[in-house]
Amino acid sequence: MKEFSKLITALDQTNKTNDKVEALKHYFKRAEDHDKIWTLALFTHRRPKRAVKTSLLKAWVMEWTSIPEWLFQESYHVVGDLAETISLLLANIDCKSNAEDKPLTYYINTLNRIRNEDLIEKKQVLYTLYQELDQQERFVFTKIMTGGWRVGVSQNLITKALSETYNIDKTIIAHRLMGDWSPDKLTFQELILEENNKDLASRPYPFYLAHPIETNEIKEKLKPEEWQAEWKWDGIRGQIIKRKEEVFIWSRGEELITDKFPELKEMANQLPNGTVLDGEITAFENGEPLSFAVLQTRIGRKNVTKNLLKKAPVVFISYDLIEFNGLDYRNRPLNTRKAELDNIIQQTSDSRLISSESLRFDNWSELEEIRKKSRSVKTEGIMLKNLDSVYEAGRKRGSWWKWKIAPLTIDGVMIYAQKGHGRRADLYSDYTLAVWHEDELIPFAKAYSGLTDAEMKKVDSFVKKNTKEKFGPVRTVKPALVFEIAFEGIQESKRHKSGIALRFPRIKRWRKDKSISEANKLIDLQELLEKYG
Repeated sequence: MKEFSKLITALDQTNKTNDKVEALKHYFKRAEDHDKIWTLALFTHRRPKRAVKTSLLKAWVMEWTSIPEWLFQESYHVVGDLAETISLLLANIDCKSNAEDKPLTYYINTLNRIRNEDLIEKKQVLYTLYQELDQQERFVFTKIMTGGWRVGVSQNLITKALSETYNIDKTIIAHRLMGDWSPDKLTFQELILEENNKDLASRPYPFYLAHPIETNEIKEKLKPEEWQAEWKWDGIRGQIIKRKEEVFIWSRGEELITDKFPELKEMANQLPNGTVLDGEITAFENGEPLSFAVLQTRIGRKNVTKNLLKKAPVVFISYDLIEFNGLDYRNRPLNTRKAELDNIIQQTSDSRLISSESLRFDNWSELEEIRKKSRSVKTEGIMLKNLDSVYEAGRKRGSWWKWKIAPLTIDGVMIYAQKGHGRRADLYSDYTLAVWHEDELIPFAKAYSGLTDAEMKKVDSFVKKNTKEKFGPVRTVKPALVFEIAFEGIQESKRHKSGIALRFPRIKRWRKDKSISEANKLIDLQELLEKYG
């Protein structure tokens, strides 16, 4: 546990990629294999199931420290992180100086063991464990229980560190880290180091991600005849896998979503064994895509009812072939992969599997005119792919570009503010924005990104000087600041007072040139809803 805690501290104290990689490499060289695989699991969103409810943990900490609930809540609001709050409050609990440094795996196994124990047993075990740990280790242990790591470790960093530590190609490491693996079923040796690594039938490939590109860059750097253009579909990026007569559907976030889309599983059963398709799960009906809002009704649902299947039908718009007949197709040129993909789609002959058709154009100006139709066909813009490009792993520049349309924007007035988390825990950085409806300001969106650190400090100062009311962590502020909010989509919502919900709202800029009377009206949002919803 001490080595793992040192790793978390090292990662948390730097924003430099190379420093993070070196910290990971140092850890992988020193840690035991059973701790290494749990470290990989924790950093790739495979943490153990929750053993103790957060509400219970808070209550026990208040009892152990003899502090009232209001003080716990105030402390939490100031610190901004639950695990850090708990580790600070538990400073009064004596740490056994001669406590044995037990492995990370011991603490995780203990949490797994007490998951189904009664509350008295859970409480006693946790208290004993906390006594064995110092303050940093208590913080890390609580994070393991509650989740929410914020140490800036992407899977790409882990892949790079493992690659350099063990001299294994990054693409091989990336592939091995994906799929439905568990530290309870595989050892570190089996997952990472064995040459003939156990090839899990469900394992997807690392997704190839595109970089954004601007219009002037396209016209200056790219030759039209070398590129394929297709719509940038607005859905859930996914891979459909058919191996050994089994079907697996993965999202880009490495979530196994097969059961959430039974109609796609049924379709995929017709694919040849040893096939992996890359594409977009999209709401689709009568030959046309539906809005992302329709697809959202399927996301997060545990039970997919017949009624939901009818109201939110989906298709898989496939745009690449990664594996065929059990062979890795990633190093074959795009036009070759695309031709084979079209043959598969034609042979499958299922309306739930369609091809992402190439857009015909002779020059960039012509394609730019086509791009202007993006919202009318429910897409986010255009994808540009070099015809000779191979299918790479991760976000690489040069061969795939996303040429997105400009976001929609609206000017709103800040009416509520709340402190952020992590490094923003001491700043009011989360804002609720409103638009005018007659003489009233109606909230329509929350935003917490887009300002510079300097701007955020100025807004924080304004909030503290202009607070009207306090509701727990939220402050009502004097309406005075106007922000331009950018967003990707708009939909009707019965849960919001405005009747509208925005997709990916963020602050585009602080409109210091505008008074609150110049902010947009609710009718402006309603017109956008009618046009683009």
